[in-house]
Amino acid sequence: MADSRKFIENLSGAGKSIGVLTSGGDAQGMNAAVRAVVRMGIYVGAKVYFVHEGYQGMVDGGDNIKEASWESVSSMLQVGGTVIGSARCKDFRTHEGRLRAALNLVQRGITNLCVIGGDGSLTGANLFREEWSGLLDELVQSGQITEEASQTHSTLHIVGMVGSIDNDFCGTDMTIGTDSALHRIIEVVDAIMTTAQSHQRTFVLEVMGRHCGYLALVSALACGADWVLIPEMPPKDGWEEQMCHKLSENRADKKRLNIIIVAEGAIDHNNKPITTDLIKDLVVRCLGFDTRVTILGHVQRGGTPSAFDRILASRMGVEAVLALLEASPGTPACVVSLCGNQAVRVPLMECVQMTQEVQKAMDEKRFEEAVKLRGRSFENNLNTYKLLSHRKFDTEFPNSSFNVAVLNVGAPAAGMNAAVRSAIRVGITEGHTMFAVSDGFEGFYKGQIKEIKWGDVGGWTGQGGSLLGTKRTLPAKHIDKIAEQMSIHNINALLVIGGFEAYLGLMELQAARSKHTELCVPMVMVPATVSNNIPGSDLSIGADTALNAITDTCDRIKQSASGTKRRVFIIETMGGYCGYLATVGGLAAGADAAYIYEEPFDIRDLQSNVEHLTEKMKTSIQRGLVLRNENCSENYTTDFIYQLYTEEGKGVFDCRKNVLGHMQQGGAPSPFDRNFGTKIAAKAMQWISKKLKEFYREGRVFANTEDSACLLGMRRRALVFQPVVQLKDETDFVHRIPKEQWWLRLRPLMKILAKYKTSYDVSDAGQLEHIVRPRAKDSSAI
Repeated sequence: MADSRKFIENLSGAGKSIGVLTSGGDAQGMNAAVRAVVRMGIYVGAKVYFVHEGYQGMVDGGDNIKEASWESVSSMLQVGGTVIGSARCKDFRTHEGRLRAALNLVQRGITNLCVIGGDGSLTGANLFREEWSGLLDELVQSGQITEEASQTHSTLHIVGMVGSIDNDFCGTDMTIGTDSALHRIIEVVDAIMTTAQSHQRTFVLEVMGRHCGYLALVSALACGADWVLIPEMPPKDGWEEQMCHKLSENRADKKRLNIIIVAEGAIDHNNKPITTDLIKDLVVRCLGFDTRVTILGHVQRGGTPSAFDRILASRMGVEAVLALLEASPGTPACVVSLCGNQAVRVPLMECVQMTQEVQKAMDEKRFEEAVKLRGRSFENNLNTYKLLSHRKFDTEFPNSSFNVAVLNVGAPAAGMNAAVRSAIRVGITEGHTMFAVSDGFEGFYKGQIKEIKWGDVGGWTGQGGSLLGTKRTLPAKHIDKIAEQMSIHNINALLVIGGFEAYLGLMELQAARSKHTELCVPMVMVPATVSNNIPGSDLSIGADTALNAITDTCDRIKQSASGTKRRVFIIETMGGYCGYLATVGGLAAGADAAYIYEEPFDIRDLQSNVEHLTEKMKTSIQRGLVLRNENCSENYTTDFIYQLYTEEGKGVFDCRKNVLGHMQQGGAPSPFDRNFGTKIAAKAMQWISKKLKEFYREGRVFANTEDSACLLGMRRRALVFQPVVQLKDETDFVHRIPKEQWWLRLRPLMKILAKYKTSYDVSDAGQLEHIVRPRAKDSSAI
């Protein structure tokens, strides 16, 4: 069979010119996208031009349109906003303005545009594309360009990337800047919580989102807010009493503070605005609570981009160049985006139309439809929030409630507590009695099991580490005692949140079912480990927080290296044998190389990396960053690589080394990990409820099938329950990693962006997909 794969080597940009511009409101991560477009464009042999100040620069021409070089995008990755400037442009809205823009592009031979902005900017780009041939005809008639130039530049190709902190664009799961904006909001909320706690205050926070409640909704999920108001879901009549009742109920439950989050575009059912002052007055009047208002404003747009936004923007920038290279005259303008963790291309106008339909639905008070049009991700966030926001006990279960135990296993990972809180509260809502096990399987066999109530997990989302306590102990040696404890406490189901030991533990429990009927209960595992090395899941809770810790440290180290000049840093990351943190951290921090176990390397590779850095020191970028996974090689240790680089780089550069260690496991969880932990644990709990109903026979629960011991993982675009037995073949048990890992496909990107020639399989690059209209309930998305 012929090899149908496509490789980057066969795609040439020679003779092509690409213009890159940022337009509309700025968003963190735009610079990472610009950097990726420039470097990928130059890599394939195209010329790339910066268009400064958005469309205004395109209309004004002159020095606003400048050719970019490899070095001109150095040090941009960690900078917020947009370095090439952005402006709202009235001129481009006029025909005359677009005519001048067309002339400026043709004079420089630019017929490929990469536009990074919101829906307004992308709609403008599409109109420009549709008018292109007419504009060229006018320019020929007025003698400003020749007929030949008009023929040569007859088609304008456009690829968009959505840069918008509001995440208000349909057809994309996440827009560039959203995750960073959530970081800013959560930093503020965490800081406010300590002062509110001290004074027993109520805080009303206004976050951005004129037409979209995404930031408000997700930050409410991520900090466990008492109440949230968003434009897509106006509160029902009588909400004022309901809200005040909930606030006073929470205070009665020993909670010393209340947080209310309001999107700036929040409205009631009559489309009247709900302002922060209105809420403050309401709380003061009804409850007499000491209430303060904080409006976050432009803080949300600022600051350094998060690791997620840098990776998202870098992947999308590379994908945008591929889309431009593959475009033919009939290809519609497209947007590159992420769906799950997969790059996709969607027709630009389909996205814009859908985005406009959301607004129309809201204007016409069709709010449920507006939520559906926003997409699966938004809808699932909303459903999870609703699930966690009130204690309802309309249990469908016979006679008594079931007993469900939750435990953490393995090393601590940020976001574990958010998952535990979510599981406990969803379990209580579904009518179960929830038990918390301290210190993993070790605590289990020692009987450290106690009932845990709704109020016991208040304020857990923002806490790092594991509040239940976690251990690496496996259950097999203590299986008799564990079975005995299951019997004593009458445990009917188990939720295990943890890393590779949790996965092994679940397998051992399942294997022991034949000897111990007490273990014949539904069991599910949710992956939580910084190493992201669990088979059956593309991501695990804690990995995003660890990536941000690595990225922050690398930023500081790069700054130090830039000051001293001619310095290379060797940085060791965690991960066991899994190279996820080193690779993806390398992509987010702009590393020159990342050594990992999955991609064997030898002395020749080390030598070529040293030579590459020697060349780099001759340019204006006189610093280097090399990441090494802790177990990438038995003999090429961090010390060895440091000594080799020091010796080989004598007279050209000097070296320093840094072992990041356990700081990668600590710290407050990132918004992504809080949200992911909350959603995935809620879904696991709902599965447990379903299985308990399924396996309840004659007054007892008996589950002995393969599919009653599952791992809940994120696979490409959905959350999937997979029997652990079936994951055995996908696992390398010696090195504790999955045999196939999706992120290895990102390694060529890291190398390309660091100026290495490499082979890159682009057959997996996004195919053009159409936007699917919202169907009946699909709850597998995350």
